Amino acid sequence: MRIFTLETPSERVASEGERSEYPWLNATELRYTATVYLVHLFALVSLVLGSGQEHHSSIASLDRAVVIQSVQTNQMNEIWSNMPVQNFTPPRRLLLGPGPSMVHPRVLRALSTPLLGHLDPAFLAIMDDVQTLLRLVFQTKNRFTIAVSGTGSAGMEASIVNIVEPGDSVIVGVNGVFGTRWATIVERCGGKAIQVEAPWGQVIEPEAVEQALRRSGPVKAVAIVHAETSTGAWQPLEAIAHLCRDHDTLFLVDAVTSLGGAPVEIDRWGIDVCYSATQKCLSCPPGLSPFTLSDRALAAVKARRTPCQSWYLDMALIADYWAEGTRAYHHTAPISMLYALREALRLVEEEGLPARFIRHQLNSEALIAGLTELGLLPLSPTGQRLPMLTCVTVPSPIPEAEIRTNLLSTYGIEIGGGLGPLKGKVWRIGLMGQSSTEAHVLTLLNALEELFIRSGWLSTPGIALLAASRVYSRTAS
Repeated sequence: MRIFTLETPSERVASEGERSEYPWLNATELRYTATVYLVHLFALVSLVLGSGQEHHSSIASLDRAVVIQSVQTNQMNEIWSNMPVQNFTPPRRLLLGPGPSMVHPRVLRALSTPLLGHLDPAFLAIMDDVQTLLRLVFQTKNRFTIAVSGTGSAGMEASIVNIVEPGDSVIVGVNGVFGTRWATIVERCGGKAIQVEAPWGQVIEPEAVEQALRRSGPVKAVAIVHAETSTGAWQPLEAIAHLCRDHDTLFLVDAVTSLGGAPVEIDRWGIDVCYSATQKCLSCPPGLSPFTLSDRALAAVKARRTPCQSWYLDMALIADYWAEGTRAYHHTAPISMLYALREALRLVEEEGLPARFIRHQLNSEALIAGLTELGLLPLSPTGQRLPMLTCVTVPSPIPEAEIRTNLLSTYGIEIGGGLGPLKGKVWRIGLMGQSSTEAHVLTLLNALEELFIRSGWLSTPGIALLAASRVYSRTAS
């Protein structure tokens, strides 16, 4: 793989050196200082050359100019000091919420790489690298595997606006916020959303999907959330994929939270459309949505009877920009974000998918062991819990929002609260990508122990840390 390095032009170094000769003065102060020196130099010359009223008058006029310049400078300094937007240095945070996750320094450096044009041959080579690496993470040979210019929500919308036409029926699994949102998009596209529901925190049963397929007539697609971020439920996909093949129905999967942290096997499972997001287990800043289409799905896109409802997300047009050889202009790609995604994917490749999945699972088990000792029980049952996002119920005596606020203000740790009907009832703790480490698990448990002891909800210090440590020790042995 090619590796970008930052090269600073020599002329930039020279100009920065010139500017730094008087680092304690800004531009206005330099102009003012120069004016004062010139005024007094002129006055000195006038006194040497002669005396008289005209010279004193000239000096007085120049002194008045200095006073005016001084007043103007003071006014400008006052304006600058009162400007509402100042330099920003973000506070240090440990990101253990539902996203974004921590980002590796290599990815942050890639973001600062000098820009190229979006049709520059060197940048097109970067796009090729991104496609190759995304195919690895998606475990697919799909030619149409790209990064959509937009967040995971753009990927979600793209999955529907390209597949669904007015009148099409789509079965949508609804067991949390994002299944609900998917159904809404189907309806906005003029389709019919057939909702197969399950309680929040539980998974969609294949039998329920099969019943919906049998009684609903022709169905264009089945849409299932693999990792429901609002509940922490981990949805099995293989059985539903087989049902879709049996009924000649496209299979759409939301892998926003799971990609890079748990197996997502596009080809082996028979998934037709899948999208994700960069800020979760890929540990890249938010702004891109990894997206892949099977040949079957791509054929459906090209066979549409009506134009795609979105020009920007029209994959038939975007294909010409990402396709090797064609590279027809569609939109200006977010160049720096693609640099960052490429580097984040290189880190995934270096670690290896199997090792990455084991790491996420281990840290999840240690976290749950510690949280259980604190009386914080997982919402989803055993076997249906995501390894990268743990959703735990918060007992009613504990003010969940207050604890989250104290975690952030005192310890610099961010975790998430509940959404929809789970608001105020659960915490969502993300161990995604760079955030999934033993040190981060123990840091969070230690902070929670301190807060619980301080408030009288815990009397025995160290029990959560000890429970998590046992999990790590058992694995090490």
